[in-house]
Amino acid sequence: MQVDFYQLSRDPVHQVVPAIAARVLENGERLLIVEAREGGQDRLSQALWAAGPASFLAHDRAGCEHPALQPILLAEECTAANGASHIALADGMWRDEALAFKRVFYFFDATTTDHARACWKALKSRGDVEPRYWRQEGRRWVQGP
Repeated sequence: MQVDFYQLSRDPVHQVVPAIAARVLENGERLLIVEAREGGQDRLSQALWAAGPASFLAHDRAGCEHPALQPILLAEECTAANGASHIALADGMWRDEALAFKRVFYFFDATTTDHARACWKALKSRGDVEPRYWRQEGRRWVQGP
């Protein structure tokens, strides 16, 4: 399984996640976005409203009336009530439950860098996980060490 570490140095997570979400949907997959910080899901929801080809990426929050119908679900925990195979950890906190998904997008910034380094080391030592690192370089994402 693949874990992509995204170091946020220029843009906040709510500006980055919609592009990842759009690619996941284009590939016919579903996405669970985990965000437990105060106001974080509100910011992500607003960004998803203005992000898609028609200025909207369909989504809702965990606990909604029909979560299984949602291609993108916002939640505080790693429970994919929408059947997602991909998960985005948007609040900078690693959760081992994410390893049950096919692909993980883990976003961290300057305040969670130490936590991300510890997670990288732990995952790198596993034989069943391929961690990859991405950093912002101008307006692009560059894979690297």
